[in-house]
Amino acid sequence: MSLSPRMEFRQTQSLVMTPQLMQAIKLLQLSNLDLVAYVEAELERNPLLERQPEPDAPAASEAGEAGESERLPEPEMRASDWLEDRLDSSRSAIEERLDTGLENVFPDDPGREPVQPSSHVETGGYAEWTGGGGGRDEEGYNLEAFVSSQTTLADHLERQLALAVSDPVARLIGHHLIDLIDEAGYLTSDLESVAEKLGALTPAIEGVLEVIHTFDPPGIGARSLAECLAIQLREQNRYDPAMAALLDHLDLLARRDFNQLRRVCGVDEEDLAEMVAEIRRLNPKPGLAFASGVVQPIVPDVFVRAAQDGSWFIELNSDTLPRVLVNQGYYARVSKTTRNEREKAFLTDCMQTATWLTRSLDQRARTILKVATEIVRQQDAFLTLGVQHLRPLNLRIVADAIGMHESTVSRVTSNKYIATPRGIFEMKYFFSSSIAAANGGEAHSAESVRFRIKQMIDAETADDVLSDDTLVQRLREAGIDIARRTVAKYREAMRIPSSVQRRREKQAALSGH
Repeated sequence: MSLSPRMEFRQTQSLVMTPQLMQAIKLLQLSNLDLVAYVEAELERNPLLERQPEPDAPAASEAGEAGESERLPEPEMRASDWLEDRLDSSRSAIEERLDTGLENVFPDDPGREPVQPSSHVETGGYAEWTGGGGGRDEEGYNLEAFVSSQTTLADHLERQLALAVSDPVARLIGHHLIDLIDEAGYLTSDLESVAEKLGALTPAIEGVLEVIHTFDPPGIGARSLAECLAIQLREQNRYDPAMAALLDHLDLLARRDFNQLRRVCGVDEEDLAEMVAEIRRLNPKPGLAFASGVVQPIVPDVFVRAAQDGSWFIELNSDTLPRVLVNQGYYARVSKTTRNEREKAFLTDCMQTATWLTRSLDQRARTILKVATEIVRQQDAFLTLGVQHLRPLNLRIVADAIGMHESTVSRVTSNKYIATPRGIFEMKYFFSSSIAAANGGEAHSAESVRFRIKQMIDAETADDVLSDDTLVQRLREAGIDIARRTVAKYREAMRIPSSVQRRREKQAALSGH
């Protein structure tokens, strides 16, 4: 057999990940907040995209008379000139704003602190931001400008550090330590690494940390729970050897092993009860009393309501869907003024991106609605009767029912929420593994089994605490075939202690500990 070169034709199929396809996949898995941020960025970047007006929004002419609409470019203006004009107008507006009211930001009196602007920003100068530029009867009077901002834990500690420490080196160490304190009030780094990073001796770091331990709130800057409680007890003059021994054995207190605690602390039952009561009055997370990051509320992507005929009415939350349009008229006007290939390529790319974005947003909404509809159809018993009737469900069942791939369903259900008559749930909540039935009947959902376990534990008494083996026996009597290790895994996932610890807690509650 001789080897010789030859030409062949082959026809194959392959999936090419184009930038548009990657964008569509990315949009599927974004939450509503991330999607809004992404669309806002595209609106700033792409001049051919514009927001779709609300149904009750005023006409563009009325908005233009009010001075709130953006100036449209003239027909003879080129795309590059229009972009430069937008940059120039934005720059001049910023400079004009910064030049207004500077005497309020930098007062002549060095002993007077500058007034901090409110977080509510209006168009105009600094006086309009704070509401201090006009009287009570003037237009634009803003009551929100008088709302004080929340004090963070770091700000509170920095003010105390400025009064308590005068040495510049010690104050620098204090600033660094305060930055390492988390929102619960604990120091998140060891002192050796802090000393190595700052090039200081460990005793100097420890000395500044002892000063921080005297700050308000009590217990701040501790490196462990025992140290946090010890700082608070020292301030109350209640830190004695017996209390120190109790703090060294907090694990016994967590297990409610009071017999061992009495032997370790060397106290009787009455003294131990008083010590435990003092521990419970302390604050294990002193830093949480101050403002932290803004908590974003959960906004559902889909609403599910009961219809009159017993079915379910499913609709998308229109507030979470960005409304954008492609300005075809502006594209036609500007494309006539392009003078070189660079400008033509820019406009063509903007048009393709804008068109694909609107199509991707529409396809995303349709896909979410289709997946949500199938989930509601599969979990109709849960919506009607409760969590005990939650069916086992996986991605393949939904994907086969709606004719999509499992990966697409997985992306759609990520960071998406459904508002039902039983509450707001993440879409992934309805996907649960199955547990076989003891009598060979229909399988049970793992979530419904966890709910049954929690119900039985909540109903137990101090004289009848259910062990894991007892829970297995009762579940099998209810037709659920489950192993003991699975019950223990579900119990630990719900942060329910063992039967021994639960018995001690219930007996301690009865005895007054």
